[in-house]
Amino acid sequence: MGYDFHRQKPLDNFIVDFYCQELMLAIELDGYSHQLEEVMNKDVLKEIKLNEVGVKVLRFQDKEVYYSINNVISAIEAYVLEFEGTHPRHH
Repeated sequence: MGYDFHRQKPLDNFIVDFYCQELMLAIELDGYSHQLEEVMNKDVLKEIKLNEVGVKVLRFQDKEVYYSINNVISAIEAYVLEFEGTHPRHH
């Protein structure tokens, strides 16, 4: 698909795990700490703020990455295909 993702990218007042500017896509990988209420609340605020500036956030649990990587890749590919359908690339 040919998109560049950057790791630990600062956006607004946050740092996202992975980011692709061309797709306006942030990917967050959540470990155990993200099950804590305080961290969940921060995640919700982060996602709202990023959405407000046009960034879509895809969030995956660490265990999904470890045990179902093909499903994670499929979800990312589905987002990319949907994005490409509404935002044609200019070469």
